[in-house]
Amino acid sequence: MKIIVAGVPGVGKTTIMEEVAKRSNYKIVNYGTVMLDIAQKEGLVEHRDEMRKLPVDVQRRIQKEAAKRIGGMENVIVDTHLTIKTPAGYLPGLPVWVLERLKPDLIVVIEATPQEIAGRRAKDETRLRDSESVKDIEEHLQANRYAAFACSVYSGANVLILENNEGMVEEAVEKFLEAIK
Repeated sequence: MKIIVAGVPGVGKTTIMEEVAKRSNYKIVNYGTVMLDIAQKEGLVEHRDEMRKLPVDVQRRIQKEAAKRIGGMENVIVDTHLTIKTPAGYLPGLPVWVLERLKPDLIVVIEATPQEIAGRRAKDETRLRDSESVKDIEEHLQANRYAAFACSVYSGANVLILENNEGMVEEAVEKFLEAIK
């Protein structure tokens, strides 16, 4: 089974996925890390946060190569983004050519309130994120929901929306585990 897990930066995807992986037979594969590895080997970027600023055609080419690499894996939770906010607008994280290679069975969208996400980002000193307002985060959350259902139409995968509000990680993990039984 291939499971796509997505959410805007700061929503808590990693926390939930790591707990699900501990309690199941799934391995986590980070789509962005695979893309970063490709881009770094080509000398295009030094760190992850430069990826979204590459020309769109370069991002798409790298995206296709990463899909090819991940597509052959089984029992994986693919950590990715449904949409990537770029200077040219939202780049789809799972365009049809990626979905065709990944063939997901389930798409999990992790959400929290825009205010919670903004607070988490403010505390995160490990990333070089662009500043976004609560309104911008809310727009990005909506774009992700729309993208998840569009991906479902193309792939046939179910969509599970999980709330990861403050203090509710265990509930989100339990719902996730129930969905993959």
